[in-house]
Amino acid sequence: MPKKLSLYVFLVLIFCNMTLAQSSLPECEGNDIKNPLKKFFKTKKWTNCHGTFLNLKGKPGYVGEFYKGQPHGQGTFTHAGRKYVGQWKKGKQHGQGTYAYPNGDKYVGEWKKGKYYGKGIYTYANGDKYVGEWKKGKYNKPDNQRGRDGTGTYTYANGDKYVGEWKKGLRHGKGTFTHFNGKVEEGIWKKDKLVKLKQ
Repeated sequence: MPKKLSLYVFLVLIFCNMTLAQSSLPECEGNDIKNPLKKFFKTKKWTNCHGTFLNLKGKPGYVGEFYKGQPHGQGTFTHAGRKYVGQWKKGKQHGQGTYAYPNGDKYVGEWKKGKYYGKGIYTYANGDKYVGEWKKGKYNKPDNQRGRDGTGTYTYANGDKYVGEWKKGLRHGKGTFTHFNGKVEEGIWKKDKLVKLKQ
């Protein structure tokens, strides 16, 4: 399952990036304006076009498709070392996308109304990786270990691995923890603790 999910997400994101690079929408009127304030007011009228939104310093903040003055379709957002590439809906990340953090963490997967929601892969800067289901509140901060929710596989950099159910970022429900030394703990977990061994 993790390999299939990884391949699925990878292929979708390649398609998204190709679509972004080859947008069939026309360039937004006034896209060549260099003054951030003037361009801001012009941006509010953009619809069914491809353009660049500037931040207050005059640097591109969002590059992509617009609808009714908001990011909508395919686009790339960058700010303070963070970068999102993927789908948008009514100004929020929605669909498939990749979010890279300044600390080296990266999330690739599904989004809903600006939050991780659904299936995704989170790769931590320390070498850990989680592949599974998410319900995350604040996308702009690296995983605080509360967004993992549902079923998923967490592989630790030291070789440990947990496969099973999660709730608010903790092992919770049926699951199997395999230690790098071969020891296996299987059963029911509650708030990260094994409370009932499988018979």
